[in-house]
Amino acid sequence: MPIEWSSIYTGQADALHGSLVEISGWAVALSHEANIDYFLLAPEAPCCLGCLPGDPMACVEVFAASPMPFPTHAITIRGQLRRLIDDPAGWRYQLIDARLIAQQPDDAAPSPGRRAFLASGAALGLAACAPGRFAAYTDSRDNSSAQVDRTNAWRDATTMTIDMHSHAGRVIVSRDPAVGANRPFLPLAAPMRAGGMNVVCLAIVTDTLATRVSSDRRRFEAYRTPQAGELYALGQTEFARVHTLIEREQLTVVTDSASLSANGNAGPCAIISAEGADFLEGQLERVDEAYTLHQLRHLQLTHYRVNELGDIQTAAPVHGGLTDFGADVVRRCNTLGIVVDVAHGTYDLVKRAVAVTTKPLVLSHTALATRPSSRSRLITPDHARAIAGTGGVIGVWPNSGNFRDLRAMAEGVKRMTDVVGVDHVGLGTDMLGFISPPVFTGYEQLPALAQALIDEGYTVDEVGKILGGNYRRVFDATVG
Repeated sequence: MPIEWSSIYTGQADALHGSLVEISGWAVALSHEANIDYFLLAPEAPCCLGCLPGDPMACVEVFAASPMPFPTHAITIRGQLRRLIDDPAGWRYQLIDARLIAQQPDDAAPSPGRRAFLASGAALGLAACAPGRFAAYTDSRDNSSAQVDRTNAWRDATTMTIDMHSHAGRVIVSRDPAVGANRPFLPLAAPMRAGGMNVVCLAIVTDTLATRVSSDRRRFEAYRTPQAGELYALGQTEFARVHTLIEREQLTVVTDSASLSANGNAGPCAIISAEGADFLEGQLERVDEAYTLHQLRHLQLTHYRVNELGDIQTAAPVHGGLTDFGADVVRRCNTLGIVVDVAHGTYDLVKRAVAVTTKPLVLSHTALATRPSSRSRLITPDHARAIAGTGGVIGVWPNSGNFRDLRAMAEGVKRMTDVVGVDHVGLGTDMLGFISPPVFTGYEQLPALAQALIDEGYTVDEVGKILGGNYRRVFDATVG
C-alpha cells in the first residue's frame, strides 16, 4: 500500500501499524559504510551528512531486510510500518524488513543539496552544512585542509577517547511491550571507528517498565510502582542484551586498567554500565552479582524514579538525598572497583556521596545551569565543584535544549572548565537516550567536536583530556 508523507506528518499513518507499505524519499545514512542496513528516510534530500531531518516525527527509521548499496538518488522502499511508543530517540515510525523497490535512474542528477551530502562522506562530518539543531560543527571561514590537519593533530596527541555515558547500538529494551527485548540493534563499531571513538560506557537502563515520557515530552517520569522482582528481572534481560550487542559488534569488554591499556586503542571497546541501580531492589549483594556475572564496572545510582538509593533532580525529594542503602552501595562499589556515577541525583545526594566515597565520583551527562530551575537535569557551579573535589569528572552532554549546535556545546564545555578546571570535564553523549535528538547524533561527529573545542581555545592535549583522558584517570583510580 503506497503512503504519502502527509500521513506521516499528521499521524494518520498510525492506522497502518503492522501493514506492508511503500514510501518514497531520500536515504540519510548514519554511518559512512558503502552498504547500509539502517538509515533514516526523509521526504527531501539533506544538504550534508551532519544535517539530519529537523523533526524526528517527520521521518521514518528504516531497518533493511539485507544490506544495500547506499542510494544516491530518491528511492521507493517497501516494509512493515511500525508506530513507536515513547521511543527514547524521538522517532515515531519504523519500517521493518524494508526492501528497495525502485530508485531514480543512475543518470539522474542528484539535487544540489544531495551533491553536498555525497561529497561530505569522505570528510567524516567536517564538510559545511546548514546551521540547525542537528548540524555537525564547522567554521565556514576555515573549511580547508588546514582544519583537517589540526583535527589530525588532535587525533595524534590523544591517547584514548572515551564516552562516559552511551546507549549506542540501541542497547535499551523498548518501552513498547510489542517490541520489548526484540528491539533491533543499530551499528556501533563502524560509527566508533569512523569518528575515532575508542571506548564507550555502554549503559543499560533498568527502570523503563515503570517510567514513561511526560505529557509535555520534556522528560521521562515514574508513573507506577514496580512489582517485587520486576526491575531485577529487567536488569537480567538488559545485561544479556548488552552482551549480545557487544558480541554482534565484536567489541572488547574492558574490565580493569590492564585491559583498558591493552585494548583501548586496538579497536572499539565497551565498559559495561548501568543507568540507575533500580535492579538492586535494595539488595546489596546484587552489586557483587552484577560485577561478577555481568562485568559491571560503572554504576549510576539513580535515574528517573526515586529508588532505594536516593532522590533525583526531576522529582520531589523523598529521602533528603542519598539513603543509607545508597551509601552502602557507594562503599561496595569502591571496594569492588566500580565507578560511581551520581548523574540524575540531587545536590543533597551528591554531597553525601562525596562524604562517603573513597574514590573519585563522576557525573556522566549534564551541563552547567545558566540560571536556577526546578526539576532540571542541569547543575550549579557548587554541584560541579563537589564532584571535582573528589578528583572526579563531569561529562558535558549534547542536549539540543541546552546547545543549538556543536559550537555552542564547546562553549558549554568552556563554561564547565571555567568552574572546575580542564582536568575535571569529560564527554557524556547519552547517545540514543534523548527524547528529542541532540546536537551530537553519531560518533562520526567526534572530529567535528574536537575541532569545535580547538577553536574554543583548548590545546590538543586539553582536548585529549576532555574526550577521554580525564575519565581514564578516574577509571584507573577506581577499578585498578
